[in-house]
Amino acid sequence: MRILISNSSNEPIYNQVMSQIRTNILKGDLKEGELLPSIRGLARDLQISVITTKRAYDELEKEGFIETVPGKGSYVAVQNKELMKEKKLKIIEEKLLEVVEDSRLMGFTYEEINDMLKILFEEVI
Repeated sequence: MRILISNSSNEPIYNQVMSQIRTNILKGDLKEGELLPSIRGLARDLQISVITTKRAYDELEKEGFIETVPGKGSYVAVQNKELMKEKKLKIIEEKLLEVVEDSRLMGFTYEEINDMLKILFEEVI
């Protein structure tokens, strides 16, 4: 698992760690039941505080992405397929909301943005 920390980002470091692990789980790069690096090991590898890593893992556990077994480590949690789809939709919705807000500020119409989205969607496929 590769995590990149940006010191120039306004996003807190624990949140950067959390969002990258979450993304790896949602994309399927981290599979259900897979063992995550230990809190201390990840902190050492990223050269960040153990407290920061622990906070990221705690938040991921609250969100249901990982499970921690005392004395054994943290694992990718078994995901409810419907719940996983909802989480993915929420992420896309947040990104699209940002696009809509920016588009309105820049004076683009719905049709112009829809046309751009169609072109981009077809290019990726």
